[in-house]
Formats: sequence, C-alpha cells, structure tokens
Amino acid sequence: MNVLTQPFFQHALLAGTAIALAAGLVGYFLVLRAQIFTGDALSHVAFTGAMAALAGGYDLRLGLFAATIGVGLLMAGIGRRGRPDDVAIGSVFAWILGLGAFFLTVYTTSRSGAQGGAGTTVLFGSIFGLSTGQTQLAVLIAAAISVVLLLIARPLLFATLDEAVAAARGVPVRLLGFGFLALVGATAAEATQAVGSLLLLGLLAAPAGAAIRLTDRPFHALALSAGLAVAEMWGGLLLSAEAPELPPSFAIMATASAVYAATFLIRPRRTALPAAA
Repeated sequence: MNVLTQPFFQHALLAGTAIALAAGLVGYFLVLRAQIFTGDALSHVAFTGAMAALAGGYDLRLGLFAATIGVGLLMAGIGRRGRPDDVAIGSVFAWILGLGAFFLTVYTTSRSGAQGGAGTTVLFGSIFGLSTGQTQLAVLIAAAISVVLLLIARPLLFATLDEAVAAARGVPVRLLGFGFLALVGATAAEATQAVGSLLLLGLLAAPAGAAIRLTDRPFHALALSAGLAVAEMWGGLLLSAEAPELPPSFAIMATASAVYAATFLIRPRRTALPAAA
C-alpha cells in the first residue's frame, strides 16, 4: 500500500506544510527577538485553553485560539513596547499551569466519557487524524498568518534590530510587538494540531535556530527557516508513515532536532548583521 495515496497522509501533508511554513516564518522572529520563553509559555497556554474549551463542552480549537492569542496580547500589554520580560512571562506561566491543572481535572471527571483521548491529542498532536474540513481550515489559517507576517517583516526586523532608532523613525514598535505576539499565539494554536502543545516550541525554534546559524542575512535566514520547517515536516511525516511505531509528532521533532544539530558541523561564512539588514 502506497501511503502517499492515502487520504489521511495527504491531509497531514497539506496541513503540515502550511503549519510548518507559518511556524518557520514566525519562529525566525521569535528567536531573533529572544522571545523563546514567550513561545514556551504559549505552548502551555495552548493546553490550558484546549482543556478549558473541552471542560465547557466547546470545540477545543476555540479554546486554543482564544487562549493563545489572548494571553499573547496580555503579555505584550504588560511588557515594555510589546516585549514582555522574563518576570512577566514567568508569572503568566505559573498562573496558566495552575489553570491547566484545574481544567484537566474538571474535564477528566465530567466529560472524559465523551472524548477520552482528547487530552492526549492536545498534548501530542493528531496530524494523521485531520478531516478534510480540518485540513482546509488549518491551511487557510496558516496561510493568513504567513501573509500577515510577511507584510510586517521589514518594519518588524527594524524594530527587532534597533528598537530605539525604529521608534525615533516613526515605526510603531509597540503595535508591532502586540501584532507579533498575536501571530505567535495563533501559530502556537495551529501547530498544536500537528505536534501537540508539549512539542510545538521545537517546531518554532529548531528551524529558526538552524537558519540563524547558517546565515546572517535576515531575509535569507527568514526564507531558510521557513524552508527548513517545511522540509522537516515532510521528513517527519514520511518517517512516521514508514515506521508506524513512531508517532508523527516525535518523528517531526526528531528530524528538526537532527537538522539543528547538523548545523554545528558546518562553519558558515559570517557577515555583519547590521550591514546585511
């Protein structure tokens, strides 16, 4: 049986490609802006939001997007110029983990009979279980995230590299900070369907980290991050399909980690980042 002809794999490949593209683009700026801890916090927010929706009897995607985008904007609001510090993120992190434990208890005691595996799905993803409708929605949302990120890429890069000068030149630094964290939240919610809330940080960070190690040219690195994320998604899905004992989320993250580790064997020629920018 050729797995490439199976609907479940075609859905996973289509949705995974779009999700990985968005994660690669957003992840590049997440790493460049040193906001990985924010992404880690939002991965736990994704779990808490999904559990809250399930505990209330709603579609878990509603909880995913509402929680991640809402908390992303909250963290931007309590941070300087839309960039929260570690203290603010850590406080939100602890609060969200507590809420997650509460909603998980409510869900498992009152609604586990109806959707017993939903909690595991949120934690580890279910990309091979996407329906046609879910696939189409995932592609549309991921495409929208990618387009918006590309539209703000140049001013966001300016604000990232030299915030003070960007603000003096009239760049809306704070508004960009809010918008970027909203995009990170939406990407986190979307990536949860592919790799789960526990592993989504790897999909955001590993391709971007590899790209930044390979080139100092910002827009080359942005494109490379997106390309690596898509390639790693394809590689992980094919690996999982050929070895069914490997969960797809594990296979995707293993591929991404291997590519990142391989960059330490390469000594790229470096250029000055300000000049390239």
